[in-house]
Amino acid sequence: MSLLGPLRHVAGHPMRAYYVPILGGVVLGSSAFMPWIVVGSDQYGGVPDLAGFWVLGLAMLALVLAVLSIATRKNSRHPLLLVGLFAFGVLFLGERLMERAAAQQSWATEQARAIVTGNEARSVSEPSMAPGAYLGLGASTVIALFGLTVVVKRAPQIRALPEDDDV
Repeated sequence: MSLLGPLRHVAGHPMRAYYVPILGGVVLGSSAFMPWIVVGSDQYGGVPDLAGFWVLGLAMLALVLAVLSIATRKNSRHPLLLVGLFAFGVLFLGERLMERAAAQQSWATEQARAIVTGNEARSVSEPSMAPGAYLGLGASTVIALFGLTVVVKRAPQIRALPEDDDV
């Protein structure tokens, strides 16, 4: 049994486009377990936070919708559009709010260390986005764009039918 048989089956499947949101859902779900913000050696975001659980739930919902579309051969692009947009919003707004909170927490921690040790406080490094945020934003964008394809309709192909002139 070769590997090409199942690969040909997947490539010839009529609902093969739904493998894109499946892959997007897997990447979105994996980004929920990665840090979203890094400040020095401190990492913030991901599953222990509430936003991480939301992103994980939305990733599972995208997977379920795409698998059900393949199994039932019914279109579920509208819900995938909503799931992608909602996941993007949670990630983007969560990252923005976490950035501010992480900077304040790092500043407060450095001030407390300076008070305890009796030294002068060091400057705190700026928060930056971690790979989890980039992967999550990219995956949610892919899912939303896939759902947006429901809006784009193919124009009907106008073809001249050959007429039988011999009649």
